[in-house]
Amino acid sequence: MGIAAARGPRRDARVHPGQGGDTVRLRRVQDTLDATRPAYTRARKPFDRRRYAYLVLALSVLGRAGTQIALSELADAVAAEAGRVDGLGMDTERKADRDAFVDAVAWLETRGALRMADGSAVDWVNDPEHAEALYDIDREITGAVYAPSRVLQHLNSVTDLLGDAASAGPEQGINAERRRTGRRARRLALEQPVVYYADVDEGLRGQLRAPALAEDLERLTGLPLERRAEGVALINTGGRLTDVTFPGTGTVAQAALLLCARIAGYLASSRHRVELLPAATAAERLADASARIDAALPARSGVTALLADAGHAAATDSATATDSAGRPSAAAPPGDALPPGDALPSGDAMPSGDVAAEATKAAGREATYPFLSDSWLRAELTKLVKEFGRGMSERQIADPASLLDDVLHLLASVGFVARTDGGVLILPLLARYRGVTAQLKETIK
Repeated sequence: MGIAAARGPRRDARVHPGQGGDTVRLRRVQDTLDATRPAYTRARKPFDRRRYAYLVLALSVLGRAGTQIALSELADAVAAEAGRVDGLGMDTERKADRDAFVDAVAWLETRGALRMADGSAVDWVNDPEHAEALYDIDREITGAVYAPSRVLQHLNSVTDLLGDAASAGPEQGINAERRRTGRRARRLALEQPVVYYADVDEGLRGQLRAPALAEDLERLTGLPLERRAEGVALINTGGRLTDVTFPGTGTVAQAALLLCARIAGYLASSRHRVELLPAATAAERLADASARIDAALPARSGVTALLADAGHAAATDSATATDSAGRPSAAAPPGDALPPGDALPSGDAMPSGDVAAEATKAAGREATYPFLSDSWLRAELTKLVKEFGRGMSERQIADPASLLDDVLHLLASVGFVARTDGGVLILPLLARYRGVTAQLKETIK
């Protein structure tokens, strides 16, 4: 079926009404830590930690600057700030550091926070003694790019910036809890290409099945919500509200689509030989990611630690549901639950998601998914390259390991697979592309 999965709204929506140049940004509430949406360098490689650090320091410097700034002036200021951070540093005499810094600047330029007025950043990277670049600063966009909901020094964990924990207010009670759960369900359906019932708790599962969810999303976005036995997906055929479409163009997208068909065919014919393994839930993935990030938080002074603890306690208290008498209430009911609805006929979808979750719960087991090893994936991709390589980029097929990594990253980002040690777990949405056929047209150079 040629239906693209909705990948979520484009990241930095901005409009310029009239001649005032006012910037409007949709501020998104993040419910999880998503490693599939990194910032990218000029060479389309994901940012490393150094580039993220330079980006944040550049924003800090720009917040104190005027209407224009020279690239060398910005670099010197960022270098001075970076020198105060243990293990970071920035030496403008080193080309690697200049490259990383200009990647951060280019990211801001792409989003309109900076606009080249004169010169060349590339020339400055190659010869900072004789080249320069001058940027106009859009202060409204600069301020909108990064505006944390809480003072960073007061955080106990990166999770304090997520979801309703980042904006918890005085609203309490069982109805307030139901509204918060409903908002989170709508965010998940809009932001994620697919939401699997087995991946969320009972309250969210009920909200995802509620009639109001589909009605609200279709009214607000114009996109239909598709329900299957395994979960829900917002179908975005035109690509108007997505930053990653699938199927797509280019070697990685083509190879990913062909690999999907190969995987689906293999599972249909050899299911009895495929090992089934449980996948980490969204809560488990968040706990693992946040623990790794929190381990890098700097040591805090006694006063800062007390402020963070007090802020965390206040946020927790304000988010606690209470009844009309102020007593802690039970968890909000799941709401207007629906049956799975529109479930694929038996054998039409892979045995996972809610159906598998309920069956395995009765047997005291977790939901499980087909596991395919890296070696099997490498072998199948090699076959696909041999068969269809004339229609793919010569540069990318010359490095099959990198191509496979890019393919799996794409498939994970659209909810088709879950990467795990030694291979991937195959998720239900991949079955949509089991009937793909390919025809070579022309070579991509």
